[in-house]
Amino acid sequence: MAACVLGIDMGTTSVKAVLVEEMVRGPAVVASCTKDTQAKVDSPDAGPQGNEQDVHKIIAALNSCLADLPGQALERVCRVGISGQMHGVVFWKTGRGCKWTNCGSGPKFEPDEVSPLVTWQDGRCSCPFLASLPRPRSHLNVTTGHGCATIYWYLKNSPDFLKPYDAAGTIQDYVVAMLCGRERARMTVQNAASWGYFNTTSKSWNTGILQESGFPVRLLPEVVQPGDLAGGTSRVWHRIPKGTEVGAALGDFQCSVYSGMSENTDAVLNIGTSAQLTVLMPSGFQPGESPDPRSPVAYYPYFDDSYLVVAASLNGGNVMATFVNMLVKWMAELGVQVSESDLYPQMIRAALAQTEPGLAICPTIFGERHLPERLASVTGIAASGLSLGHVTRALCRGVVQNLHSMLPSERLREAGAKRILASGSGLCRNKVMRQEVEMAFPFPVVYGEEVDAAVGAALAMLRRK
Repeated sequence: MAACVLGIDMGTTSVKAVLVEEMVRGPAVVASCTKDTQAKVDSPDAGPQGNEQDVHKIIAALNSCLADLPGQALERVCRVGISGQMHGVVFWKTGRGCKWTNCGSGPKFEPDEVSPLVTWQDGRCSCPFLASLPRPRSHLNVTTGHGCATIYWYLKNSPDFLKPYDAAGTIQDYVVAMLCGRERARMTVQNAASWGYFNTTSKSWNTGILQESGFPVRLLPEVVQPGDLAGGTSRVWHRIPKGTEVGAALGDFQCSVYSGMSENTDAVLNIGTSAQLTVLMPSGFQPGESPDPRSPVAYYPYFDDSYLVVAASLNGGNVMATFVNMLVKWMAELGVQVSESDLYPQMIRAALAQTEPGLAICPTIFGERHLPERLASVTGIAASGLSLGHVTRALCRGVVQNLHSMLPSERLREAGAKRILASGSGLCRNKVMRQEVEMAFPFPVVYGEEVDAAVGAALAMLRRK
């Protein structure tokens, strides 16, 4: 039987593992497993703004996924590709980062001297604190939740916390290091850029700037290109053979795009909890070396020295969910009990009957990274346009137009986009949102399968030369 590739995504709330085989008609997923991590823990040092996860629970979910995949297929794995939640940081003691034990499906590793994972959602770095940090030599901003910003926070607020550790990385970097028996992580440009203080043009950390400010540069991983190997598995893992090639860990966003983008001229739109729109920049594009905190887009390193221009909105399906929840609570206060699952389809039906909402809603109830102070607003309110259908239509239009304002059609066209590949729960469940997308963007819109970071990680390794 043909060899297969294992793809893993270490997500924010779950871990997913897929087995991908090269078939006559192209790559196909032959097995898949997803496990919730339920790993969130309190952050006593950071208070309510902190967001940390228990690495033991995350790795338990990973081992559970592997145990549930077909054993005979795992024995045929020739390569492993791993992606995961970007920006976050976990610390470990070299040589003691994990311990190996045996289980029913074979050997597995478990965390040993490892810190909690401080995730990308962490909010401990306030605006004044960030303003006190040295200016990076990079085109990307440093914000709260970024690995280097978190390390600076520990350095200034809890320096004893860092003393036991001499290695750090994202959660996916940690997994790769443990699988390969590496003491320190080999981090791809994708994850390094997500930490801050990394120059993607020179592909190097801002070491001089960091050292001058007392930053513990000993923690910074070695950086390699996306698609490079981190090594081979140091032991049999579940039933995956010893010596199996393992790629250096990738970013989940890039892998999600890679799983869905079939042509370089495809723009990829995803509206799930939040919303993202991206397109590949022309060959040879290079970003500058100074961040623009007010820019609505960012340039993420992709594969083969290319960049994605990305509009990453904090307001997507979560806006609709908040609206539905608000209506349910209002009705409960009026003595009427209705479930969100019953109310949502009625809202969509009402909105389909209204082609022009009249009122205009700026839906940014969660702010935006480039405009954190800009919250939601409603204008153009008239007595004739206050039906549930009018408001629902206006809210859907607002979500789409907000994303369009961040990355307009003109910018997509300049980058060479010829069509939009659209996916996400916020679109598949909402015909009104799909209509608004098709009205806002003058491109053919193709609705396909969900973007999938685990599949993208597997494909990146499958196509590695």
